[in-house]
Amino acid sequence: MTTTRARWLAAAGVALLLVIACGWIPGIVGTAVAAALPWLGLVLLALLIAALFLARRVVVVILVPALLWILAVAPALPTFPGQTGSESASASASELTVVSQNVRARSGGAAASATELAQSGADVIALVELDGDSLTAAQNALAGQYPHSYTVGTVGIWSRYPLTNAEPLTLGLSWKRALRVDVQAPSAPVAVYVMHAASVRPGHQQDRDTMLSGLAAQVASDPAESLIAVGDFNAPSTDPSLAALRAEADWVRPTDGTLGLTWPVSFPLVRIDQVFVRGLDVVASGTVRAGNSDHLATVTRVR
Repeated sequence: MTTTRARWLAAAGVALLLVIACGWIPGIVGTAVAAALPWLGLVLLALLIAALFLARRVVVVILVPALLWILAVAPALPTFPGQTGSESASASASELTVVSQNVRARSGGAAASATELAQSGADVIALVELDGDSLTAAQNALAGQYPHSYTVGTVGIWSRYPLTNAEPLTLGLSWKRALRVDVQAPSAPVAVYVMHAASVRPGHQQDRDTMLSGLAAQVASDPAESLIAVGDFNAPSTDPSLAALRAEADWVRPTDGTLGLTWPVSFPLVRIDQVFVRGLDVVASGTVRAGNSDHLATVTRVR
């Protein structure tokens, strides 16, 4: 009986090792593994406990995929918030808070999302998956506090500070669902990208990958000293499709002690709403619920 248990546990460990290794394969396989990666840690923990009690000789076999899992998930682990204590007076003057949310088209909740995000004290609000009605509702809700705005297709940005050099982006596709603007913040201008990547379905992830590669190329050629990219990337944090963008900008780690999972809002399983920065220090990063969207909003404070 002990030998049988050991064989089953060892087989499960080897299977998990192969699954985790597949997370580096570009395409739908890598995306699927990246989405499941945080939860595979629980499976590994259960296997390790079972091995300790039922078949200690296979513990080493379980430790191999466990170590590989740690290496794979490490880029998505949270970090600590930036220091603001003694520097608070001068630092706060140079800080910029950017929030972003997929408001879910045809949900009727864009006005509520916009209002609640404005109440957070954000300097810049980015909304994606806007249809005609939700765009109008968001504009009406934000016009008073955020007089500067720019929208392209289903994405939009609202700011307390003037916007310049606004441009739509196709990112390799034939339609526009991304934009770039310069936010004229008091301390220095910050280039802001907002995007809603194409959806991912088995066999139909090429449009998303094209957009993510296009964004990486755009960021690489952008002369801005300070830059932030936000939106619904439709890609988990460790997705291989984000590798090119990670090489050009820093992925923003959550600072609230969580993995920053954003979807679905009822029980977040995966982080597909991402934030990348270049030339900026992250003071704090987390998520909040707003409106009745199926996505949590990302909240990022930088300086």
